[in-house]
Amino acid sequence: MAEENKKGADVEIKVLFFARARDLAGGVSEMMLQVPSGSTAQDCLSKIFTKYPELEQIRECMVLALNLEYTPESVVVNNKDELAIIPPISGG
Repeated sequence: MAEENKKGADVEIKVLFFARARDLAGGVSEMMLQVPSGSTAQDCLSKIFTKYPELEQIRECMVLALNLEYTPESVVVNNKDELAIIPPISGG
């Protein structure tokens, strides 16, 4: 699958970190992220994990929400979207 990287075609999204994800991201609760147009949530996660490698600890059990709705990693993000990283919820 070829990636299209057109100059000036980046989109900017807001990434939100909750609970343990925030802890693993060094206490950061949100960040702005620029990715090429046509990027998926998975592409965004790759960039986020490069910046915050400790997040790999919850990689297999976290869920994502895009604009307040749970979403698969295959969804394409658009400019001004909000991507939330939600760690596993524990409790009883």
